[in-house]
Amino acid sequence: MTHTDLIKLVERFAGKRALLVGDFMLDRYVFGDAERISPEAPVPVLRVIERQDRVGGAGSVALNIQSLGGTAVCCGMIGDDAFGRRVSALLAEAGADTTGLLITDDRPTITKTRLVGLAEHRHRQQILRVDDERVGPLIGPDRRKLIEFAQKAIERVDVVCLEDYGKGALAPDVCRAIIDAARAAGKPVLVDPARQAGWEKYTGAMTLTPNRAELEIGAGRSLEDDEIAPAAAELAKALELSAMCVTLGRDGAVLVGPDGGVERFPTRPRAVYDNTGAGDAVLAMMAMAIAAGGSLREATPLANIAGGLEVSKFGCVPIAAAEVLEELRRGGASGVGKIRALPELQSELAARRQRGETVVFTNGCFDVLHAGHIELLEQAKSHGSMLVVGINTDASVREQNKGKDRPIRNQRDRCRLLAALEAVDYVVLFDDPSVAALVAAVSPDVLVKGGDYDKSEVIGADVVESRGGRVVIVPFVSGYSTTGEIERIRIAGAQVR
Repeated sequence: MTHTDLIKLVERFAGKRALLVGDFMLDRYVFGDAERISPEAPVPVLRVIERQDRVGGAGSVALNIQSLGGTAVCCGMIGDDAFGRRVSALLAEAGADTTGLLITDDRPTITKTRLVGLAEHRHRQQILRVDDERVGPLIGPDRRKLIEFAQKAIERVDVVCLEDYGKGALAPDVCRAIIDAARAAGKPVLVDPARQAGWEKYTGAMTLTPNRAELEIGAGRSLEDDEIAPAAAELAKALELSAMCVTLGRDGAVLVGPDGGVERFPTRPRAVYDNTGAGDAVLAMMAMAIAAGGSLREATPLANIAGGLEVSKFGCVPIAAAEVLEELRRGGASGVGKIRALPELQSELAARRQRGETVVFTNGCFDVLHAGHIELLEQAKSHGSMLVVGINTDASVREQNKGKDRPIRNQRDRCRLLAALEAVDYVVLFDDPSVAALVAAVSPDVLVKGGDYDKSEVIGADVVESRGGRVVIVPFVSGYSTTGEIERIRIAGAQVR
């Protein structure tokens, strides 16, 4: 199973349909500056600057399916209220089939409101969550309507997903009716299980996708590392699964068969920003891979990628097929994926700013990499959460009259060497004699320049400071310069001859 095989599988996602049954919710975010403590009580005062509505719960899985190129046929209950109408509208806008979102008078639409404070207007931190919900099995008429819709919808989908948040949509008799109908129709069933005991109701599914904490709930006991696979095998056998896929965060995932066979799938380490929605992304990816004709062995590494991308985002943000394809094309190679064209870089920076990250920018030729460069880049990175490095193209280096043989290394090699450094997050080439246009396009929060400049002499400083950013001057490391390094190499070469 190669990266090329997985790329071909992802490219077959388009047009696949998944029946998604579960607990649909509305996630509301209230963002504000937390600048002071209330005089009425020792609590922060949130001055509201933005509000956002996002679909949560099973709706998050639906949005991921849509973003991956498939179509989610949504089946669940929403209240006869404004929040329910908002859930339906957001899903419809994404292209999902919402005919199975059935209105109930028995309960309100499940709504979670999160109050999020911004420190220094940038760094987001959740302060409080308020839940509006009524938990419990659906009443008779509602339960029958849900089952009837799901059974009919099975005929027109490629795969069935059960997203169980334990709120009441997926009671044991509902799960049993849907799984039996799917098996009779030859349609695979994938389950993201509830964080509560009683997994017998999932018997007969193709696979479950619990994380470690959920597996411990299903097993009814705490598990040491060497007990995870045996516990998963025990459950897979008891529940008549083809296999159990257990996600383990930075340790990747394991696929465990009912016979005890174990296959491990490592994942690329990432900075975890927010764990919200990782399970939703995993279920959506597994579903699309199976719907497109893939096996569980092919679906699991793709689920690793989806889960990893999700935890690097703030809140539940759908993972796009293009993001997954990029990861696969990079092949996990360090550095290669850091090199960006400007339009692509701007898009990624916008997304990361939405997560409250701080962009640092510096630039140069970086012709012959030396210790002084490393010191500059490491100090630059210390001023924010990600570092973008602008590199002069070969043509723009030649225009600087550094010498007939400059640059020593071509732009491709210079980009590759910088991208391999841990301190560097993105590399972008620029062809203009001046870096001013690139600084304006990147719009960094912090502009770093190496040398003994005055801030007024730094190109782009006015643009950065006018937008509330700052300029940092990092002194050069004594004894190091590209010209000096080249001269030392020439002298050493002459002595050898």
